[in-house]
Amino acid sequence: MINTQRVYILLVLCVLFWSGNFILGRFVNTQIEPIELAFFRWGFVVAFSIPILFFIDIKKVLKIVKENFLFLSFLSFLGITLFNTVLYIALQTTTATNALLINSIIPILILILSFFILKSNITKRQTFGIILSTIGVVFLVLKGDFLNILNISFTKGDLWVIVSSIVWATYSVIVKFKPKNLSHIELFLVIVYLGFIFLIPWYLIQGYSLEHEIQVLEENWYFFLYVSLFASILSFYFWHMGIDTISAEKTGQFTHLMPIFGSILAFIFLGEKLQSYHIIGAILIGIGIYLSLFMKKIKSN
Repeated sequence: MINTQRVYILLVLCVLFWSGNFILGRFVNTQIEPIELAFFRWGFVVAFSIPILFFIDIKKVLKIVKENFLFLSFLSFLGITLFNTVLYIALQTTTATNALLINSIIPILILILSFFILKSNITKRQTFGIILSTIGVVFLVLKGDFLNILNISFTKGDLWVIVSSIVWATYSVIVKFKPKNLSHIELFLVIVYLGFIFLIPWYLIQGYSLEHEIQVLEENWYFFLYVSLFASILSFYFWHMGIDTISAEKTGQFTHLMPIFGSILAFIFLGEKLQSYHIIGAILIGIGIYLSLFMKKIKSN
């Protein structure tokens, strides 16, 4: 049995790595097109994961893939081919504020989908915790003034963020139906390789020149190195471990840490100041996560 406290720590790291991917994805959006970003990200992951193939039972994995091909293909298409590509498309035309605000609906979507698909028993305490942490996210993103929402202008990029949120919530819920004889590592390899295969035609029809692609790699290798190792290999492994150990709806709660980490990373790397609304938002998010994850039901005497 995996230690639950250890899983909590790994999920915090998972969201931290994704927050870095979020910031870098916004930073390089004018230099790299979304399809290129997704293709090279997962291409690097495929390359880095090749040595792992020597330590797994490939015949067993191929047999399982053959028996569950449609489901695993759908899972791969959602989690690898579609989700990050759509998110990168969104980051071209939306602001970080809008994206973070909309992204905060993921735990709620997971909660709803878990109720209908997994027939999960959702407690009032858990629902209240998720609502409270969502309010914390909104408070933080709106810089402590809910009236700022009146000044937000929405773009087509915001619609893409909504699509990406629905895709990820769906993936996080249905991954529970993965073949039981696939380990976390084996599942990750399967969805990455299938997802990357589905991404190749989408990339090729863009008609990029070899010279241009070499230039993209030379100028942005550090970004692809980060997103492939930290925001992909490690984060996906941690996320799947969380879903298996504490459920999809509880794992989804950790995405509310993204704006907190985003603020901290902006403070460290961009020199932005930490304001009082950062602290208040973080407290609300923290209390919400505590209520939905850690607080035990009070037994009546």
